[in-house]
Amino acid sequence: MKTLLRHILVNLVAIYVTSLVVTGLSWSGNLTTLLLAALGLGIVNLVVRPVVKVITLPINFITLGLFSLVINVLMLYLVTQFIPGFSVSAFSFSGYNLYGFIIPATHFSELGALLVASLGISLITTIMGWFVSD
Repeated sequence: MKTLLRHILVNLVAIYVTSLVVTGLSWSGNLTTLLLAALGLGIVNLVVRPVVKVITLPINFITLGLFSLVINVLMLYLVTQFIPGFSVSAFSFSGYNLYGFIIPATHFSELGALLVASLGISLITTIMGWFVSD
């Protein structure tokens, strides 16, 4: 139970921070939807994801672990299908320039937005996991 609550809290923060950066990741604005999305992502990551990882182990082995990105995208897509008010949609990134470091403007389709959002959520949950571990 303690592990599930930790996952929910970490996912809540990760979804909120990622929604600030990735404009395609949106929730209806109330805390209930955000909490349901975090709960859904926590349950999916604790129950469904291990089963999918075992089933896709040969593909993951052949791709040297890169298929895990596809699994993360599928888990986020699964949560968006079951939680009303929580969605990932296409968005445009206006670009970034800082002291000669340039990230060009680009448009992300819905699949690209799912990939970017899942990368953001994974990055934040990994970093937070280092600080909130047992």
